[in-house]
Amino acid sequence: MTKKIFFFLFVLLLHFAHAQSITFISEKTNKPLPKVSVFAKDGSIVAFSDIDGKINKQSLKPEQEKFQLVYDNISVATLAYSDFNHDVIKINDRIKDIETVVVKKEKPAKYIFVKGNFNAYVTLNNKLNSYADGIVTYIFDNKTKKLKSTQVEQYRIFRLENAEMDRKKLSSWDYGMFLKVPKLKNIENVDGYKTIKDIVFKELKSEKKDQIELTEITNDEEMGFLGYRISDAKNILNISYVPNSQKKLRDLLEYNRIEFVKLKHKSEPQYNDITIYNNFYPIDIDFGNEKIEKMQFDINSSHYTTKYWEDPDFPNMQPVFSSFFKEDLKEKPNQK
Repeated sequence: MTKKIFFFLFVLLLHFAHAQSITFISEKTNKPLPKVSVFAKDGSIVAFSDIDGKINKQSLKPEQEKFQLVYDNISVATLAYSDFNHDVIKINDRIKDIETVVVKKEKPAKYIFVKGNFNAYVTLNNKLNSYADGIVTYIFDNKTKKLKSTQVEQYRIFRLENAEMDRKKLSSWDYGMFLKVPKLKNIENVDGYKTIKDIVFKELKSEKKDQIELTEITNDEEMGFLGYRISDAKNILNISYVPNSQKKLRDLLEYNRIEFVKLKHKSEPQYNDITIYNNFYPIDIDFGNEKIEKMQFDINSSHYTTKYWEDPDFPNMQPVFSSFFKEDLKEKPNQK
């Protein structure tokens, strides 16, 4: 009898857990859609789907009313709270196909140059706090395939205009100091993570790409320093490759990293949720023996000579954010 009771409770828990999740899938392939952002009516990012396409329904509140779904840097749907009564929601993900990465003629060379577009943004308690995007080239050693340097070519910076920066009120801060260019590391060693104890490894294959999700919990205990508290640090890395490829550098299609951490001053009643998003989309891969000129990535200024963000293939999230926040964030002066 005891075994039957435990079995019943186990089945009940599984059913309850399933009822609390919603799965986004592609209309075209019926495959799960990872990396779908769910924006509430106030512009806060209340959910972000995992590699199984799932979000936690508890993160959605009825008072938030309308929700905007953003996939591949494009708004793909607007849903009411009642639309999330379904366990599965189909999304039209055919708006923007993945661009083929151009691999230029390989030749004996010292370096591999991986050029592409990036965007990065930080949210504070789910609301946008700072934003950057631009064009960057990563330089790898051709023999070891290790990253040697990161060369930013052009970029824009958007920061909060009137941040208080009260040392005892972290909810008032401008977290632009967390803006950074994505760090491309371990691209060719991704299968090695399968054996690492503290990392959860998941894989999703589709006709368009093979996706890897790595989840690492770095600190789930509270730590204190000079009156500040930090807790629940976690990293999620998503890397996409050409379907059925060897997952080499030349097969890279997307690189996405999300960092989560909770911060507060000891006098604050609640923690502040800080989330850092970093996304890179390669354009071409070239080979050479000389490094390109390096530019300093300065979070206090923009630096560009062309309107690169107007390219239809550029991952420009700024229009999505500006539809919510209007003039809350200002672009820093362009230092050409």
